[in-house]
Amino acid sequence: MNSTNFRMPVRRLAAAATVTALATAPAVLGAGAAHATENPGRATASVLHTGLDVSLLDKSIDVPLVVSLNEVEAPRSADRTALSARLDGVAGGDPFTVLSADVAQSRATVTARRAEGSVRLVHAKLHVPGLPLLSLIEVDTVTAQATCEVGKMPSADAKILGTVTVLGRRITVTAGGPTEVKVPGVGEVRLDLAQHSTTSRTAAATALRLKVSVNPLKLNVADVEGTVTLAKATCESPMAPPAKPPTQRHDPGSGTTSDAAPVSDVKPQGGASDTHLAETGGNPATPYIAGGAVALLAAGGGAVLLARRRRS
Repeated sequence: MNSTNFRMPVRRLAAAATVTALATAPAVLGAGAAHATENPGRATASVLHTGLDVSLLDKSIDVPLVVSLNEVEAPRSADRTALSARLDGVAGGDPFTVLSADVAQSRATVTARRAEGSVRLVHAKLHVPGLPLLSLIEVDTVTAQATCEVGKMPSADAKILGTVTVLGRRITVTAGGPTEVKVPGVGEVRLDLAQHSTTSRTAAATALRLKVSVNPLKLNVADVEGTVTLAKATCESPMAPPAKPPTQRHDPGSGTTSDAAPVSDVKPQGGASDTHLAETGGNPATPYIAGGAVALLAAGGGAVLLARRRRS
């Protein structure tokens, strides 16, 4: 084997070692960045959401009424107190009021350790197509709140305060199960009151959920069926960063080891370390680039040494 044939594998080995060392740095950094941004927490809040099908008298079709009021996701809030809608073939195409209230607030916030959604609705009236003068439901005050905090069990709470009137009839609010209201010639409404649920990281609260089936036979409307949700809040807690295991440090004088954080982990407060990186032109990839350079020097030096021995 001549010297030329010997040098080629050595050079290829050196190049491969360098490429491997440099390629590893972005992969490690990418994994760190993904871990830092995953599961930041989530919160939502909604004053009203409808999913209704409206059947028209003079047409064999259903017109969907899917509208929302103050439906937000963190970090947002909303305070709009009225919602109007238009449906082709209903009320001559003019807008009609779906919901009006004195107060209709929704809030959704997320921090590094806490996510929370909340809703408050005061003196609200809900209407459906075909019943312009009769409210589907009227409520004094309803609230919903869901809170998810790192290290604590999530909580959810929904309250209905004051009176509740359905299709013109005042009802007694109970949390023991659904309440059904039937009005001859108008329709029926089933109410699920103050529902809430929690898991180890999530929570959800709904003040009122209505299953609606009415047949007003007015304003070209034959039937209205579907669901309506009043005051709903949800949350998902942020994920706490994993704790670093303690470092074993040996004390020569005592012959024992102790758990202690390495000196390199102790950083000044206020982000000074990031500032130094900016001033010197450094970045988190610097250790990996330096490692690649060392691998390149080591591989190149080995190739030269072997080549000299071969020639001698």
